[in-house]
Amino acid sequence: MGSTLKQMSLLPQTLTLLAFSHIVIILSNAETTSDYSTFIFKNCTTNTFTDSTKFHSETLSTFFEELVSKSSQEKFYKTTTGDDNNGISGFFQCRGDLNNNDCHKCITSLPEMLNTLCNKAVSARIQLHGCNVHYEADEFIEERSKFELLHKVCDEKKAVVVEFEEVRDAAFAGVESGVIDGDGYCKENYGLMQVIAQCEGDLGPCDCGECVTAALQIAEEECGTSLSGKVYLDSCFISYGYYPDGIPDKFNHERKGGNNSNGKLVAIVLGGAAALFIGYILFLSLKNLGKKED
Repeated sequence: MGSTLKQMSLLPQTLTLLAFSHIVIILSNAETTSDYSTFIFKNCTTNTFTDSTKFHSETLSTFFEELVSKSSQEKFYKTTTGDDNNGISGFFQCRGDLNNNDCHKCITSLPEMLNTLCNKAVSARIQLHGCNVHYEADEFIEERSKFELLHKVCDEKKAVVVEFEEVRDAAFAGVESGVIDGDGYCKENYGLMQVIAQCEGDLGPCDCGECVTAALQIAEEECGTSLSGKVYLDSCFISYGYYPDGIPDKFNHERKGGNNSNGKLVAIVLGGAAALFIGYILFLSLKNLGKKED
């Protein structure tokens, strides 16, 4: 009987450990999607809507409602709202590896963000890690090059391994051709490096290839041996990262090479939870056995 009571005293500790294990698993899984909403840059014109009828505000609101509605079904959608005199044109696009649910969540956060960061701007663009939206009033549409540089980030940390440039160049070459075969999106893993490239949804294969080539050249020339970099042109973007310890699962769902610290963490936690569950079953058996002895 005393042994049974001792076992029962362990029940709260066991349940606490199980709950903690589930929390760790949830946090590990949440980490894979939370970075899609990370802010990258904004591009807002200084010209603003000044009409007193609030027509543009209503048109812009209708425009965003249409985008948000379509984002649960499409990863790229382009439309024009309003009339010939007061129309607003634009599009949204999600990264090629986002599912419809994550795409919808990403796009849903953009209207309020645009209103805060680019209030009443006649033309604006917001880029998050997983999606972007761009609009402009028809009367302010300007001709611009699809190769125009909008934003660039080069990691301050530099590679120290001698083979870095060889690996980088091979990965760049792979994504350069892969983006044409992949309908405007490509994720290329080469050794310990991953490169992602994507073109605007309505860009043709040849123009897409030229745009990505231009972005890769900027990354090669201006980022040099930086461990990571991002280059956003008007009609495409490239992002690359070099991971000495292996490409993490949250960047590599297919696990193409390299060690994986996140995967190991989840495996350890799941194993621990399973062991605790088995221990809990044994405790119940001992408890029932104690009752029979009494």
